[in-house]
Amino acid sequence: MAQKPGIPKGTRDFNPEEVSKRNYIINTIKKEFEVFGFLPIETPSFENSETLMGKYGDEGDRLIFKILNSGDFLSKVDDALYVKKDSGALTPKISEKALRYDLTVPFARYVVMHQNEIDLPFKRYQIQPVWRADRPQKGRFREFYQCDADVVGSKSLWQEVEFVQLYDKVFSDLGLKGVTIKMNNRKVLSGIAEVIGAKDKLIDFTVALDKLDKIGEEGVKKEMLAKGIAAEAIEKVKPLFSFEGSNADKIEKLKDLLSTSEEGMKGVNELEFIINTIDSLGLNEAKLDLDVTLARGLNYYTGAIFEVAAPAEVKMGSIGGGGRYDDLTGIFGLKNVSGVGISFGLDRIYLVLEELGLFPESVTENTKVLFINFGENEALYGMKAIKKLRKKGIKAELYPDSSKMKKQMNYANKRSIPFVVLAGDKEIEEEKFTLKNMQSGEQKSVSFDEMKDILV
Repeated sequence: MAQKPGIPKGTRDFNPEEVSKRNYIINTIKKEFEVFGFLPIETPSFENSETLMGKYGDEGDRLIFKILNSGDFLSKVDDALYVKKDSGALTPKISEKALRYDLTVPFARYVVMHQNEIDLPFKRYQIQPVWRADRPQKGRFREFYQCDADVVGSKSLWQEVEFVQLYDKVFSDLGLKGVTIKMNNRKVLSGIAEVIGAKDKLIDFTVALDKLDKIGEEGVKKEMLAKGIAAEAIEKVKPLFSFEGSNADKIEKLKDLLSTSEEGMKGVNELEFIINTIDSLGLNEAKLDLDVTLARGLNYYTGAIFEVAAPAEVKMGSIGGGGRYDDLTGIFGLKNVSGVGISFGLDRIYLVLEELGLFPESVTENTKVLFINFGENEALYGMKAIKKLRKKGIKAELYPDSSKMKKQMNYANKRSIPFVVLAGDKEIEEEKFTLKNMQSGEQKSVSFDEMKDILV
């Protein structure tokens, strides 16, 4: 007996309706990417391991899917190393490639390799799948699409302003109200770590702080203590756990807290410029919120940090995120090229739109008219009409087999095709078509032009 097929956990098949809805989101994002001046690129689904490893912090590295070398990969492993069963030492010997974890690091690699072909500042967008060996749950998959836009070659904060507007425009186009664009700055986090005396624990501090919404204040404190951050330092950071008020209020509180930190004040000034500029320009639907606990675990951000939260009525993780990474290309040998970028979480956006019923009905419209197949001559007559309808952009098709009428009509019903055409000897002789409305049951004899006008 043949084994029942399946797919790996954290992956999905998509039916025609789901693909249509996903394409609706992708096309909306792509349209705004291009309106904002971004150019498309693509990179391979897998990269050399050294390109990816060490770029996402320890937590990120553990989630990278490694690809085993082809052939007898174990034959090249030293016996002593094999016996030790040290996966950290063994993995580089048997796996030289890995599936990409995100699109940002491959983009940095692309910029370095093609630096003589691109003009700076270079604005690119990329819509491709990525893979993470994460624990599957609602809204979290092991294979999913990212929709990224990045700019490299400019340190101007106007880029951050543009990205806030881009987020707002896309979600406005999708009809998604109540979205919150959370923003922080890595320099602010560095400044806080400095003033509480935990500068040497910056990564541990930010990774723990970023989990506040997941594990709560006590959980964050416990993790900080476990990472060696002193209890006195944690006590000093306590006000951050309930940092409330308007963005302007929060800026003033940060100025007081970070007055002795030069780097921290740089971050505050950057945040203040972005917030004030957005206030002047206005947003369509989204809300910009300064969130001082927002850290994001990725350790390559150096300035602004973004994370987009879905409307409060939908329980969902972030549906977008990004930030500035002044030194990212430096890890590949290209120094002093600043970058900033954002990402849209396609799969989570899909779930949010589905839950809120925001997909337009037109998104899943399929074939408009099905021509019933009565035989070879009738099929040819119908196909000539179908060809002309398709030229007008009307979705039309011929049932491929001259099966019983009931079977063909049932097929139209099951696929929710709104019209069918019946054309036999009489219709061919009169150069007419019998057009039937499948919902009302009404049918009438019409010319091609009359049929076309009804179907448009």
